[in-house]
Amino acid sequence: MPEIEAVILAAGKGKRMVSALPKVLHQICGRPMIAYVLDTLSSLGMASPIVVVGHGAEQVQAALGEGVRFAVQAEQLGTGHAVMQAMPYLEGYAGTVLIIYGDVPFLRPETIETLLSHHRTQRATATVLTDLRDDPTGYGRVVRDANGNVSRVVEEPDASDQEREIREINAGMYAIEAGALRDALRALRPANVQGEYYLTDAIGVLLDGGHTVAAVVVSASQEATGINSRADLARAEAAMRAMLLDDLMRGGVTVSDPQATYVHAGVRVGRDTVLHPGSSLEGHTVIGEACTIGPHARLVDSQIGDRVTIVASSVEGSAVEEGTRIGPYSRLRPGVRLGRFVEVGNFAELKNATIGDRTKVHHMSYIGDATVGSEVNIGAGTVTCNYDGRAKHRTVIEDRAFIGSDTMLIAPVVVGEGAVTGAGSVVRRNVPPGGVAVGMPARVIRHVVQDEKPAPGSAS
Repeated sequence: MPEIEAVILAAGKGKRMVSALPKVLHQICGRPMIAYVLDTLSSLGMASPIVVVGHGAEQVQAALGEGVRFAVQAEQLGTGHAVMQAMPYLEGYAGTVLIIYGDVPFLRPETIETLLSHHRTQRATATVLTDLRDDPTGYGRVVRDANGNVSRVVEEPDASDQEREIREINAGMYAIEAGALRDALRALRPANVQGEYYLTDAIGVLLDGGHTVAAVVVSASQEATGINSRADLARAEAAMRAMLLDDLMRGGVTVSDPQATYVHAGVRVGRDTVLHPGSSLEGHTVIGEACTIGPHARLVDSQIGDRVTIVASSVEGSAVEEGTRIGPYSRLRPGVRLGRFVEVGNFAELKNATIGDRTKVHHMSYIGDATVGSEVNIGAGTVTCNYDGRAKHRTVIEDRAFIGSDTMLIAPVVVGEGAVTGAGSVVRRNVPPGGVAVGMPARVIRHVVQDEKPAPGSAS
């Protein structure tokens, strides 16, 4: 593809959104809507487009970061005025300029390729992407002459009654030769009801100058549909989610109720995994093969290994290795690392903790700021008391320790390998390997005899 310069119009406030957030930053399946447009351009080799920002410019710039060029439209005086702000970046450029909006997340690379190909084959000065709508309300209309050529593109507020009956709308995307675009922009005047500089009027300038203006109809209306209200946003979310879930199902994932399953763009799920209703997979979550997720599980920015089961639980910013079972009603907060074949039971909460293989954390326990070894049993109601009112401290529980029910571990503290705490103990001092600590405060009363099991009732 020949070199193309892309301009994205993203300066509008989006009044119908009724929001302090710039319209293009409203999210669809976990990503700002403009991010989908940027991805589409990047896939075509247009990796550094010019983004025209205005309302909430600093927010948009911060969200998009490096990799794009920003032009600021300090006062929103129409789409033509917005493109004027991008022209300094195009000084000396003589190729084709692609102009699109930032609120069309369903626009496909193939559609842009079709627009540009038609522009080249027609040897046009400008080519307009259009759409046929049963209800064209709110959109500019494309007026054609008797020969089918574009004669005018008129915004709805300035359209006559006859023009408003036209079903072919301006989809807001153009391919225009840079030199002609400069000349047309210089000729624009705000001679309309809104007192703005319309980019659509530039088409009239080109036609008056004898230039060829072509048009190509988009294959799917959804691609050309802008997001202008909260209702539009909800419909776009549902449509995007359906597309994402279809992709997962084609890859071998079972989604038992797609209408009740929520997924963000970029989430990856392995084959033979089952997603049950009420589950939400968010952020950069990656799930392995043959897992069972849900019902009612929420996973955010987490990495889940193969054959993991998560039922009615929240997992955020955590990593879970194969064969582990979580829930129901468990919560993993950021920084948790669970090993292989771990069990986390109902109403257990973990935060910033590493749990070794085959360890069990059951029943209303809190394990925070802790390192727990392998084959440890954490009894019901165990709490790592990690905060002394001034700072957080860490608890270490070594391999094969047995923590009795309702044990309070006052950090910093270490429970040695194979050690045991009695039910209801308050452990303020380190327990040596193999030690048996009981009481409040706990004292080591003896050591575990090899192969000795904890007394019945001392743990979960």
